[in-house]
Amino acid sequence: MEPEAQDDGLRLDIVTRDAHTISRRQISENALKVLYRLSKSGYKAYLVGGGVRDILLGMEPKDFDVVTNATPEEIKKLFRNSRLVGRRFRLAHIVFGRDVIEVATFRGHHGETDDKISKSNAEGRLLRDNVYGEIDEDAERRDFTINALYYDISDYSIRSYGGGISDLDARTIRLIGDPETRYREDPVRMLRAVRFATKLDMQIEPKTAAPIKELAPLLKDIPAARMYEEVLKLFFAGKAQANYEMMRDLGLFQPLFPQISAQITEQPNGYTAKMLNAVMSNTDLRVSQDKPVTPAFFYAALLWYPLKQRADDIALESGLTHYDAHVAAMGDVMEQQCRTISIPRRFSTPAKDIWQLQLRLERSQGTRAFKLLEHPKFRAAYDLLLLRGEAEAGNIGKIAAWWKSFVEADEQERSEIAKSSKKGPSRNRNAHQRKRRRTSKPKSDATGATGPKPAPKPDNQG
Repeated sequence: MEPEAQDDGLRLDIVTRDAHTISRRQISENALKVLYRLSKSGYKAYLVGGGVRDILLGMEPKDFDVVTNATPEEIKKLFRNSRLVGRRFRLAHIVFGRDVIEVATFRGHHGETDDKISKSNAEGRLLRDNVYGEIDEDAERRDFTINALYYDISDYSIRSYGGGISDLDARTIRLIGDPETRYREDPVRMLRAVRFATKLDMQIEPKTAAPIKELAPLLKDIPAARMYEEVLKLFFAGKAQANYEMMRDLGLFQPLFPQISAQITEQPNGYTAKMLNAVMSNTDLRVSQDKPVTPAFFYAALLWYPLKQRADDIALESGLTHYDAHVAAMGDVMEQQCRTISIPRRFSTPAKDIWQLQLRLERSQGTRAFKLLEHPKFRAAYDLLLLRGEAEAGNIGKIAAWWKSFVEADEQERSEIAKSSKKGPSRNRNAHQRKRRRTSKPKSDATGATGPKPAPKPDNQG
């Protein structure tokens, strides 16, 4: 590694081809096509960031990003299969079927620029950032040193800025520049610090971590649509439990999930906390087993107890039946969550279906269970009921156990289980209505009971 002196700014280390382990065989064919065409057309072209970092760490990169001194318009002229995207920072996407190579122009420093090019709000967050510069400036604009790594296609060397290679070896997440300033420019960098630390098994450098708790509320100002994508990266990549725990420690979970956080603060060992830990660990398990994970179930499970609390409040305030209060609460809880994380309707609607099925699962033991099995969202609703059973035990635990035995049984066993439940309490949930209609005093049976017994309310119904 050959250090190159800089008059100011970040330290630059040049790692020659014979001193690093990156081979072009480890880079996607499409990324190489983009790099070579840019280089042969007279532009500087580098593989940058995570692609370089992950190969050096012996990991398989998820994607390959390219950076160049060509402007987005020049890139578009060079690649007919490209499209320009982004407002905050203009990018080119080079499309090869399902494979997309993202190409960015070197970013520069802000000076006396037009509002159409660069703009920030009163808190320092960048709203527009189309300021172009040279590679040294671009490196200073990167978030962490481990991402300020540039693979030069012209001579196959690596340009490492700010000690990026050294921080990789030391397993350290270090922010480039003043942490408070950089977090105010883009508060999502706080979440990225957590995600890289868990993904790469690294430690966040103390100076980088220091301002996070104080600045965590800035996440509330991030567009909800952007936060949806960040949550997917945090919780659907196999590190959900670790990310959740670190986010809680650094105060980053509350701005994203205020309803859940309020309940956990009130009852640290309550049902909500148990459910959240179960969802995170189960999500990680499914990812490790290459099983599908869906935001619909994820949000339905996480928000179940805020939903229950809101339904209880509505029932108490308005006098609505539990069912009607439950339906009204679904819209309230989902709307409030979407203020911080914009959940697409293709996931929020199935999440509501899963919520509504909880009431049917609690009351459909017996022969009606066969019909419920056919519901397209049955499996997700059943999985949520099992998690509730683990969190609550009691009556919900018994209901979950009944459904588990029913689902895992063969056809003959199911019929026997259903018949044995025919005279169970769930069949008599409206008995008290029939009793009120009687005009004469009912005769007592041999046990002294007067008429059919009403169904006992499940514990979680309040």
